[in-house]
Amino acid sequence: MALGDGSDTATAGEQVQEGTLLWEPTPERAASSRLARFMDWLAEDLGRRFDGYPALWEWSVTDLAGFWGALWRYFELGPPVPSSDVLHRGDGVEGARWFEGVRLNYVDALGRHPDADLAVIAEEEDGTRRELTYGELRALAGAVAAGLRRLGVVPGDRVAAVLPNGIEAVAAFLGAASVGAVWSTCAPEFGVASMVDRFCQIEPKVLFVADAYRYGGREFPLSDKAATLAGSLPGLEALVTVGGPADTAGIGVETVRWGELTAVPARLEPVAVEFSHPLWILYSSGTTGPPKAIVQSHGGIVLEHLKAVALHCDLGPGDRFFWFSTTGWMMWNFLLGGLLVGTTIVCFDGNPMWPGPGRLFEMAEGLGITFFGTSAPFLDALRRSGYVPRDHHRLGSLGAVGSTGAPLSPEGFAFAARALSDDVWVASVSGGTDVCTAFLGSCPLLTVRAGEIQCRMLGAKVEAYDGDGRPIIGETGELVLTEPMPSMPVAFWGDPDGSRLHESYFSTYPGVWRHGDWLKITETGGCVVYGRSDATLNRGGVRSGAADFYRVVEAVPGVTDSLVVDTSELGSAGGLYLFVVPAPGAAGAALEKEITARLRADLSPRHVPDRLVVVDRLPRTLNGKKIEVPTRRILLGTPPEQAVTAGAVDDREALERFVGLLQELRAEG
Repeated sequence: MALGDGSDTATAGEQVQEGTLLWEPTPERAASSRLARFMDWLAEDLGRRFDGYPALWEWSVTDLAGFWGALWRYFELGPPVPSSDVLHRGDGVEGARWFEGVRLNYVDALGRHPDADLAVIAEEEDGTRRELTYGELRALAGAVAAGLRRLGVVPGDRVAAVLPNGIEAVAAFLGAASVGAVWSTCAPEFGVASMVDRFCQIEPKVLFVADAYRYGGREFPLSDKAATLAGSLPGLEALVTVGGPADTAGIGVETVRWGELTAVPARLEPVAVEFSHPLWILYSSGTTGPPKAIVQSHGGIVLEHLKAVALHCDLGPGDRFFWFSTTGWMMWNFLLGGLLVGTTIVCFDGNPMWPGPGRLFEMAEGLGITFFGTSAPFLDALRRSGYVPRDHHRLGSLGAVGSTGAPLSPEGFAFAARALSDDVWVASVSGGTDVCTAFLGSCPLLTVRAGEIQCRMLGAKVEAYDGDGRPIIGETGELVLTEPMPSMPVAFWGDPDGSRLHESYFSTYPGVWRHGDWLKITETGGCVVYGRSDATLNRGGVRSGAADFYRVVEAVPGVTDSLVVDTSELGSAGGLYLFVVPAPGAAGAALEKEITARLRADLSPRHVPDRLVVVDRLPRTLNGKKIEVPTRRILLGTPPEQAVTAGAVDDREALERFVGLLQELRAEG
């Protein structure tokens, strides 16, 4: 139930108090949720009764074998597994082994859903739309699997793809997973150097590449990228081209068209693999070095995504589940989790703001989307633009809006709750590529408060650590996990002794996963993420994340983007640098004066920057995140080629200009 009549939509420049109550579920909505049904099942079938979500969460993180074993039974994934076989502990969080001896396949779930139910709707930015039922999707994935087998693909082989977010990408993944191959993707807009950096590590046997992709009304051919990739990947045996005619001259490996690969009908028969068998390889951003090739397992992802999509997002048959993503972001993989629970997943390929800010909401209205997922930067950009979707579109089917990718400001929360429809649940989540899910997320039983993620998710023992490594409540600390989760990486590819994996997560607190975010857990169990802890602002001995800073700066009329970096180090005062992208005509002394005044009043005089620098554009990672850590490293003297990987950002020209500016600033001292 939304609180307010919609007239108090948060707009650019308006401040919303963190913790303001925005929404609460009606008793009927809470009682009919899938999470409530799960709790009823626990009471009736297992004799476990819980007085609300906090008690359920506490059990889920103190009796890991009991909780994950119960999920296995609830979702009917196979015969009951003895508690002693659900989890074999390693050293704390590190080295945990799950469901040893159990065999399954991610694709098994597709066989549970009726043939006639709609599985996938794929829409392009020009309005072209295609649909597949579950029966049709199984048939297409079966044909892909048969084609891959003809190309010699066997369990453990890698299958890579450079494909837009559409039906072919979904079917290719399912076909590859069904034969036990290990799937990996790059979005078509990635630079070819970034693709090579990623795929060279895993040496795929087969590569899918589209003939072209479309963005912002333009078409971008991929033939040159395909040729470069094919010539750069050791062990590549076949290239599958998807789409219209593609120039494959000089490729140097066997070339097969999509139509040829899928020409022979075949029944989809997933091969049973070990619970820990690699399902896919995701990649870290790679902004400060080679991207980490993160391996996640069939069993871990199946269990985690069933939990997250069904219980925390409250999705199942009859829902239409959308999350805006390219195939290069983990949210595409998360969206596929909707197929596990029988939803209709909605894929969109193209520019979400073309030809105008209402493009995705036009689609949501036309398709009756029930869960609309996007990023915090998109929602905040929409709010600052003044575009209010409910004024232009009928979104009565929309029950929830998901947000991730960066901390969502309190104003962004209020905008999402008020500006889309009358009764919208703001399902903000935070996690990462490392686990292909969220640690902190949504709950259909709890209220929504501005700036606060609703809860720590089931099975995720999240704590905030102070500087001495002790759990704290109501204060900002390091986000850590003190218990394992099944979707944690089984390995990094090419890391045989596990040393890179250990260094990435477990070197700070022995046996504890350090995630690298600033987190506050409130007294009522809500969670506020303040940004990366390795991009800390340390002003006068007070540490804070960048999220509050951005909230103030980007609320100033005339500011379209910003980046803040503090070069302070232990024993060194350093400087606070603020980079601002102004709206056309907004730059000048008046804008700088307004920013300074807002920071002084809303944060503290210590947060007034030592240098405010106006830039025309700020480069971001390929997934739209600010590059705070590389910027800080360059300002502290790290050579740019060591501080940031050019292929890991969205605009190489903007990056080159920005790096040149950083070097000038450093030279000035």
